[in-house]
Parts: sequence; structure tokens; C-alpha cells
Amino acid sequence: MSRPGVALLGALAREGAAAGRSGPVVLWRFGRPHTLIGTTLSVLALYAIAVTDLAGGDLAAGWFHLLWTLVAAWCVNVFIVGINQLEDVEIDRINKPDLPIAAGELSVPAARRIVALCAVVPVVLAVTQGLVELVSVATALLIGAAYSCPPVRLKRYPAIAALSITVVRTLIVNLGVWLHFAATFGGDTSLAGVPAAVWALMALTLPYSFAIAVLKDVPDIEGDRRFDIATFSVRLGARPVFVAGVGAVLTAQLGMAVAGPLLVDDANGPLLAITHLAAAVLLVAWARRLDLGDRLAFAAFYQRVWRLFFAEYAVMAIAVLIGP
Repeated sequence: MSRPGVALLGALAREGAAAGRSGPVVLWRFGRPHTLIGTTLSVLALYAIAVTDLAGGDLAAGWFHLLWTLVAAWCVNVFIVGINQLEDVEIDRINKPDLPIAAGELSVPAARRIVALCAVVPVVLAVTQGLVELVSVATALLIGAAYSCPPVRLKRYPAIAALSITVVRTLIVNLGVWLHFAATFGGDTSLAGVPAAVWALMALTLPYSFAIAVLKDVPDIEGDRRFDIATFSVRLGARPVFVAGVGAVLTAQLGMAVAGPLLVDDANGPLLAITHLAAAVLLVAWARRLDLGDRLAFAAFYQRVWRLFFAEYAVMAIAVLIGP
């Protein structure tokens, strides 16, 4: 199983080393670190839940499958954010001039090779891992391409753009990865076999994914308007979108603080309640002192929302590992 993956990953590493003045660093930034961290934590958390539910809590039970699932997930992540940067070079020179292609640190041909490899690697790995992972990987790649590439270019339509991000983060990542691990451990791969903790993560990532999808465009109004990308921020203005995004995350946090201990009966209820109430307090404090006109301050706030998103997976995994 590993031979095609090792060969393709070696080629990917060589592309990264040749991509810019400091290859690995440029490749890391090209992959948008906050999305890579979020993807990594989501896979690790779902693995921990699967191990607890299906393998007696032995975290080493399926390490080999975990490794290649992570590699596939990282590659899909880089493909999605990479193809977006390739299609948005001129927009990024206004909105995100520090990105590697826009900053001139990574050439377009090198970026295309990296993106192509990141499309091939997960498909090759998925073929060896089974139908569930193959469908998940193929669907994520197709949605990522449709989001950024003409003639479809879903990002031109704000509602569909937000929905596409939500589908990948909520359904494909959570449900697809869980079903893959369930098959790995010989568990029930029907929807009836999905544990409450995974449904809870899906319920949480739905509003988080919406918030991330709309908040990311708030500081990019100038470039999006110039290139006729009619995001919600362009159409409605920064403040309504900001309020909607923060409200979605706050609803998720308060909802989990109240309902989590009742619905996820195999997790530590007090931990779920306390951590989500604390997260809600932090979110409100950050939002109240934010100046929407300060792009740097908003970028920092957006990263904090991502950190709260990361924390959801870590908290749920720990709560399940600890138990009631």
C-alpha cells in the first residue's frame, strides 16, 4: 500500500524544496497553516473517538491507517487552498499580498506542480484504503476545484460558496473520516453506527464552517469588489456579516454547553459544558473590542475563531477518552 504513497510524497517534498527561497517554509505557508492544523486535529480527534468506541481505547491500534489518512487529508487541504491561490493571484496581490505566489516567493509553474501532486497522492492512497475514503477524497477535490476554477467558480455565489465549504468541513471531514476508521476497525459503517460524539462534532462544525466561510471575506472587500466577487461582505457590508458569523459560533458554543452533556453520554459532560462556556466568554470579549476597520486586527480575530474551531476537536476527543 505504501509504495505509491512514498514515491508520490517524495516527489511532493522535492517540489517543496525547489519551490522558493526557503522551500519547506514556503510550502507550509502555501498550504495555509491554520487550515492544515484544523485538518490534522479533526482527523486525530475522529481517530481517538473511533479507537475508544471500536478498539478498546488502544491508540496504537490503527496507527498505520491513521498515518495515511493524515497524508491524504493534508494533500486534499493543500490542493484546495493551492488551486484557490493559483486562480486568485491578482486578487491576492490586493487582499493577501503575503501569500507565496502573490509575494513572488513561489512561481506559478511550481505551484501548479504541487497542486497536481496533491490531487494525485490522496486518490492513489484512497484506492488502497477502500470505497469510503475514495468517495470522500474525490468529492472534496471536486468541490475544491469547483469553488475556485472557471467556468464554475462557486466563490462568485456567496450562498453556494459558504455551502461548499460547509459540506467539506462538516460532512466529508467528519462523516467520511469516521466511516473510514469504522471500516478500519471492523465497526458498523452505516449511519446508525455513528456515535453521538461524531454527530455532535458535525452539529458544531456546521455553524463554525459557515462562520469561517463568511468571516474570511470581511477584510477582502476591496479586492473582491474590484474583481466582481460578490461575497456577502461585498453585498451586505462588513458589520452584518461579522455579526452573523460571531452569532453562528456563539450559538454552537452555548448549544454544546447545554446539550452536549445530555446527548453525548459517553463523554465527560462537565468538561464539555465548562470549556464551551469559557469559549463563548472569550469570543464575546474578542468581538466587543474588535475594530472592523483594522484589517490586521480582524485577521488576528479570524485566526482566533480558527483556534476555537481547532479546540472543538481536541475537547471532544479528550472528553470521550476520559469518559463520563
